Amino acid sequence: MSIIAGQTKKPEQELAAQEPTAESTKETTIEKPVIKERTRQKRASDVAYGERFLNSHNMTRRGDKSIYIRQEYHERLSRIVQVIGDDKIPLYAYLDNILEHHFELFEKAITEDFNEKFKPIF
Repeated sequence: MSIIAGQTKKPEQELAAQEPTAESTKETTIEKPVIKERTRQKRASDVAYGERFLNSHNMTRRGDKSIYIRQEYHERLSRIVQVIGDDKIPLYAYLDNILEHHFELFEKAITEDFNEKFKPIF
């Protein structure tokens, strides 16, 4: 009767064809990539954030330069200065401390990239 309905295989052959074998299961299994969790390593020499960036500043005045930053960053930085820094340090001094730290951390990489791209004329 299965031949009349358009099937050419016997029912036993159909069941065998539908059952996945151990080999085909291995082939179709897709492994998910392992996602590494980011962990921040705290160095023994690290000091608290507020102590590093919000307690001291050596700028005597704002200077005469202007910079533009995103509004959302300005709001965040202002809140950090107000809350963590107890509003004892001006925003420009906080940014100066952040930049000083950035340049200390990346001085070597910045110098290498700069020297790679800067070619003297003579």
